[in-house]
Amino acid sequence: MGGLKSALRGNRLQYLVAFAMTVVFVLLRTWDPLPLQLLRLKTFDMYQRIQPREAIKHPVAIIDLDEESLAAYGQWPWPRTLVAELVTKLMAQGVAVIGFDMVFADPDRTSPAVIANVLPNLDAKTREALASLPSNDTEFANVLRGSRVVLGQSTAVRESTRTDEEKPIKSSVGVKGVKGVDPKNFMFAFRGLVRNLRKLEQTASGIGLFTLRPAIDGVVRRVPMVVRVGKQLYPSLTIEMLRVALGRKGMLVIGDEAGISGVRLSKTLHVPTDRNGRTWVNFARHDRSRYVSAKDVLDGTVPPGRLRGHLVIFGTSAVGLLDIKTTPVDDAMPGVEVHAQLLENILESMSHQGARQVLDKIMALPEDKRDPALLKQVEDQLAAFEARGPANLTWPHYALAAEITALVTMCGLVAGMVLTVGAVLSLLVYVVVASGLAMMSWYLYTDQGLLLDIAYIAFTGFFLYSMLTYLSYVREESQRRQVRNAFGHYMSPALVEQLAENPDQLQLGGEMRDMTLLFADVRGFTSISELYKSDPQGLTRLINRFLTPTTNVILDRLGTIDKYMGDCIMAFWNAPLDDDNHAGHACESALAMMVSVNKLNETLEAEAEAEDKQFIPIKIGIGLNSGECCVGNMGSGQRFDYSVLGDDVNLASRLEGQSKTYGVDIVIGENTRQRASDYAYIELDLIKVKGKNDAVRVFALMGEPDKCDDSEFQALAVNHAAMLEAYRDQRWDDARTLSAECRKLDGDIDGLCDLYNERIDEYEAEPPGDDWDGVFVATTK
Repeated sequence: MGGLKSALRGNRLQYLVAFAMTVVFVLLRTWDPLPLQLLRLKTFDMYQRIQPREAIKHPVAIIDLDEESLAAYGQWPWPRTLVAELVTKLMAQGVAVIGFDMVFADPDRTSPAVIANVLPNLDAKTREALASLPSNDTEFANVLRGSRVVLGQSTAVRESTRTDEEKPIKSSVGVKGVKGVDPKNFMFAFRGLVRNLRKLEQTASGIGLFTLRPAIDGVVRRVPMVVRVGKQLYPSLTIEMLRVALGRKGMLVIGDEAGISGVRLSKTLHVPTDRNGRTWVNFARHDRSRYVSAKDVLDGTVPPGRLRGHLVIFGTSAVGLLDIKTTPVDDAMPGVEVHAQLLENILESMSHQGARQVLDKIMALPEDKRDPALLKQVEDQLAAFEARGPANLTWPHYALAAEITALVTMCGLVAGMVLTVGAVLSLLVYVVVASGLAMMSWYLYTDQGLLLDIAYIAFTGFFLYSMLTYLSYVREESQRRQVRNAFGHYMSPALVEQLAENPDQLQLGGEMRDMTLLFADVRGFTSISELYKSDPQGLTRLINRFLTPTTNVILDRLGTIDKYMGDCIMAFWNAPLDDDNHAGHACESALAMMVSVNKLNETLEAEAEAEDKQFIPIKIGIGLNSGECCVGNMGSGQRFDYSVLGDDVNLASRLEGQSKTYGVDIVIGENTRQRASDYAYIELDLIKVKGKNDAVRVFALMGEPDKCDDSEFQALAVNHAAMLEAYRDQRWDDARTLSAECRKLDGDIDGLCDLYNERIDEYEAEPPGDDWDGVFVATTK
């Protein structure tokens, strides 16, 4: 119990942070800024893309003003007489209602009287005859009077320019709210309308708005069922077409304290909306079977009965007429299809509700009076509706409360888990809970047509998890820092890091690893020290100026500094951290150390010249070797260090000592050459170093891998290999000649050439014998 209280006290800051962040998350969700709206909308879009509505045949069709129609009958706008002919032929097909996804705002410019005034060369009699003919708009209005046509109109950001005498046609929309709340206040309001000609409005069966209001990202997801212009209410094109089809005189907007809940056309037909009177469109994928070309209607080639009983909308898919919209399932859907798909949604819902009512009436009858065949038909129909999923999509009014409740629950669960059971298990729990919420949201979408946002909840949960985990890390890092401060002054930095991560490692022991070792020593350090006899601090500064850049070179290439021994550096790779390319990194470090020393010498020479002092350049020899070594905490129970032991460690030290003998900067063992074979090498010798009985093949590291492509190096490598072959075959003249060729190719190996020339002279004087194996036995370290 005491441990739990201690943990709670230790986590007090995290609990306060969790509470504060939860409050901020709730306030953000309540405020609902644009980024959150976009996140929610994109989540709902993803649902529709994954599982769009199943496209089934409904009595809805689009009379398409397509490219073929424009090619056959000319550019839009067509003469109103041609549009009237289209309406007449559609009514003859037996359509239920015709809706226009366009507005006839201006008089027809092809009317006889207009043409009479435009043509300058007409005689007076012809001009008078044309002027006496009825206008095309009158002809169109006469056709509308005897047809079931809903004209379209659009909202405008400016006030209408119509005269006061031309008052709007009486609206078919009524309002029913609760006391003290006016649903009109929740509707989208506009300043004006783009209306049809007055004579057309007076003869049409209805007038509806085809305004599509995209969301903030330009995607059409919802269609307003009713809007307000001034004090007048206007229905959408789709809901007005349904009213005309059902023979209703009006419709009723239903509201409550939360806003608008829907539009009612009858006791049994209620179209749900969001609080602003918009209905979500449950999109199916684009389907050309919905479309009938206007040309085919005018040509009379539409099959009889194809449009009987249909609600048809006259619109355009022609790109040039600019009625293309972006929807969740299609980036370029004709705007007229949005209205058609919304009609399909409502009709599917009506059919479902109607089947449910029929079933209720059948089940209300005594069992002996039920018609089994009718009962099975209705049940099969309902099963088909259930299989297709909901027709309408709804973002319920309680969505905000439900999402905030889930958000608070998620945050509380994440905070409790992170601060009690740790990051790993709490992440697993978070994934399970978030997945459960996602599955629930998906089920509500596919089975109920309800849209509930879980993306924000999942995001906030993960953000809170990340923050609390980070705070826990900061607290643990503070504890590690205390360990580093306590032990870092007298223990290996690598060991201190391991102790900070796992204090249980404070014990003796080691492990076998394949490693690469480096030893580097300053040549002629005694001569350099003599220059600083009277300035020991200057010598210390010089050593530090040498050790600092060379150490950085090693550390930057994943090496570990084992120790400094005066002017000598010992380092290794592949411990304590794994390094699959340890030999390559060691070679790269050795070459970079030589570069850093050359730069230091340039600086020292300039300083010596400026101070009129003697300059002795720093020269270093490096030995590299790879192999299995024991690495770990070495020492006693009172004091130990992280270091490395093994035969290959000793060999690396011996190779560093041989760099001076062979007159090269970097000597490496055969194991290192095999592990980093792409670097530029030349073989030096077969040698038995002091302390070893077996001969080892040693090499000089000459450069980075790209040097292997250099023609001069390639020539050097070939000649030097040939020289060694002649030397080991005791062909002394050939070996001497080839050595001279090597000297010409690379002056940096003068010392190596001198060494072999001396050996050749000695062996000529005292031949080694026929059983000589070419191995040289070193007598010094």
